[in-house]
Amino acid sequence: MLARDRIDRLVDPMTPFLELSPLAGWGLYDNEVPAAGIVTGIGIVAGTPCMMIANDATVKGGSFFHETVKKHLRAQEIAREHRLPCLYLVDCGGAYLPEQDRVFPDRGHFGSTFYEQCRMSADGIPQISAVFGGCTAGGAYIPALSDEVVMVRGNARIHLGGPSIVKAAINEDVDGETLGGAEMHTRVSGVSDYLADDEAAALAQLRRIVAGLNVVRPNHQATVPPRPPRLDPSEIAGLVPDDPREPYDVHEVIARIVDGSEAQAFKPEWGATLVCVTAHIHGHPVGILANNGPLFSESAAKGAHFIELCDQRHIPLVFLQNITGFMVGTEAERGGIAKHSAKMVYAVSCARVPRYTVIVGGSYGAGNYGMCGRGFAPRFLFAWPNARIATMSPDVATNVLLELRRASIKQDVAADAELAALEARTRQQFTEQSDPYYATARLWDDGIIAPHQTRDVLGLCLALAAAEPRQERRAPVYRM
Repeated sequence: MLARDRIDRLVDPMTPFLELSPLAGWGLYDNEVPAAGIVTGIGIVAGTPCMMIANDATVKGGSFFHETVKKHLRAQEIAREHRLPCLYLVDCGGAYLPEQDRVFPDRGHFGSTFYEQCRMSADGIPQISAVFGGCTAGGAYIPALSDEVVMVRGNARIHLGGPSIVKAAINEDVDGETLGGAEMHTRVSGVSDYLADDEAAALAQLRRIVAGLNVVRPNHQATVPPRPPRLDPSEIAGLVPDDPREPYDVHEVIARIVDGSEAQAFKPEWGATLVCVTAHIHGHPVGILANNGPLFSESAAKGAHFIELCDQRHIPLVFLQNITGFMVGTEAERGGIAKHSAKMVYAVSCARVPRYTVIVGGSYGAGNYGMCGRGFAPRFLFAWPNARIATMSPDVATNVLLELRRASIKQDVAADAELAALEARTRQQFTEQSDPYYATARLWDDGIIAPHQTRDVLGLCLALAAAEPRQERRAPVYRM
């Protein structure tokens, strides 16, 4: 079976599967490594939410590229945060040797996946593998470090060194089945715990193992019965203009995401460029911060105050990013934008409740930080297809670099040509690198989602965090 077909067989019928970073590797390696050669995502198995990490052997034999490792580690990070059992569907050729300097030696490389697997098992988070094909070198350690292992007869193999390596190392001639086949590892070495006659049987055994995990996921949130939005989520795409520079009212987007299209606004008459509301998404309480323009001192202080309120009340935070940045200029600086923006960044950094980010437009400069960008470790970060992320927009970046260059050269014909070349080069760079597909290919987010899917995707993510006990806060709310 193909990797996604295995997952389809594994998850409970008629339950959702949230695939992560499906466009990882897009445009890289001449597009020869789709999805970075690995499929990861969250699904329900025997009634238990699980993280699935499935090697795609049709992509370079399931070997690990730099982005493959990054995607694998991100899936393990999510599993650790939410205490999700990890199900490894293994069909892996180990590290892709031409990429060894970006895969093998450093922290955050291939070895870190094994470290995380061991640490999660030690923390009581189940690690279970089903082996479907050849697992060589580093690929062998995925099942070897698992709590329980299933292997498919006649097809699955586990060996630290394949027949060719054995021949080169010790001059021994041996075939792959004898060296590391499923029957040998189940009956002789004990590396495997279960022998399955075919892939369907292996997946059925995996489901039986999960069913016996004795996992209980309580609900620590004050949830309410979910209600669909009164306004149709499919209308969101029509509300957002094609030109990212054209403003729109984010209240209309929120009304198509939250239950019943109902939200309670916080300080609606003050700092209006930051919209702060409490609402429910699929019955889960949320505090939403959404941009309706640049962040002024008032809106930054309002955001910090709202984050503290939600943190004290154990309400998860959702950030809808469409932000050019914090306001600049003499008036803004005299009004203390530096200290007020720092308050918001501090509040975002120190909030104990789960945080989720969706880039629904531009994400530029320090606004990315204040609105919980990737560097601030949101539980999940998704992007819409119209998203843009960079230090600044192509127009602003081009103007900044041109002004700096003009100030350092004499104006003549040669200078005009140099400035024109600089303008074209800068605009091309920032346009290309702020593209959402450029970002998702490099795993700067957890995937691009359709705007109308935002509500359901957030609902799945919120449900995972609802099982976590509340972290008690011992501090008052400081009015900003």
